Amino acid sequence: MNPKPFFQIDRVIHEKGRLLIMSLLAASPELSFTDLRDTLKMTDGNLSMHIKTLQEAGFVSVTKSFHRQRPLTTCSLTPAGRRAFVEYIDLLEQIVRQAKETK
Repeated sequence: MNPKPFFQIDRVIHEKGRLLIMSLLAASPELSFTDLRDTLKMTDGNLSMHIKTLQEAGFVSVTKSFHRQRPLTTCSLTPAGRRAFVEYIDLLEQIVRQAKETK
């Protein structure tokens, strides 16, 4: 078995909470902080930290606005985030194929 793909896994995306966030954002153009929090059943603080990490990596864009005079925070994947997520999924598929070949 070739171990190289395992060392190429993006650790920012690979963490469970961030992988869930990236997966949801890959399926939607944007989601509100509240929608992410409620769907993933995370605390505000936990979700904020994961989003901050993804934002610092350039994978997620955060927009703050107002909707009906209430603050609204929305998140979306950046083009770099979408590329990184596709590369991550491709790498996982490669690992799975490799594992199936060794049976």
